[in-house]
Amino acid sequence: MIKNLMLRGLPALALCTLPVLAAPAAHSAPAATAAPAATGVAGPAGVRAPLPLFEAIDRLPVAVEHREGYKRDLYKHWNKGRNSGDGCDTRKEVILAEAIGAPQVAAGCRLTGGSWRSAYDSVVVSDAARLDVDHFVPLAEVYDSEQVPWSAARREAYANDQASPDTLIAVSAASNRSKADKDPAEWLPSDASYRCTYAATWVGTKLRWDLAVDDNERQALLGLAEDCPTTTVVYEPAP
Repeated sequence: MIKNLMLRGLPALALCTLPVLAAPAAHSAPAATAAPAATGVAGPAGVRAPLPLFEAIDRLPVAVEHREGYKRDLYKHWNKGRNSGDGCDTRKEVILAEAIGAPQVAAGCRLTGGSWRSAYDSVVVSDAARLDVDHFVPLAEVYDSEQVPWSAARREAYANDQASPDTLIAVSAASNRSKADKDPAEWLPSDASYRCTYAATWVGTKLRWDLAVDDNERQALLGLAEDCPTTTVVYEPAP
């Protein structure tokens, strides 16, 4: 029940007060039927096969985390997004793409109205100001998990990644602040029906960006995999 292989598409924005059509939230599907977006086993050009969650976890390198030297501003966000001329930064583009009810967009990408379903806690949010755009693997966790130090450009690419629908997700501010920089050994979504999807998306994102896991994180993921026998992972390695 993870997401399909289609990349997040952003509707064209007219900077006016007319409603903007948005794609249904990519993270709203119930867990245990599909695969999260990204690449598993290579097949013919453009064709990718999903991996069972256990197998995907086994592809993750295991290493001790290293937090010393971390600063949030090492990961430049938010940048101008996929469409630098629409007046919306990456954060706003994600919010627009994941709306289940389209907001109105005014000059400067000011949003009014609209609705969103927060996958972490299954709360419906009707005010964009009450949303956070979460890095699915938090920035501090990314820093902990880099196998070699990343360049500034790669860190910015991760922090604004819309080429995969998994890296960024719009959720309620309360659920995101509860999660903070915790990994699955320390925090799971309060909506238990989303946990298989959460585990697979976490694993797919780490594989996409070639990130390691520590022992506790790996054991937590394996425990989730036992409860999610039909869950699969698909990931596309980041450039």
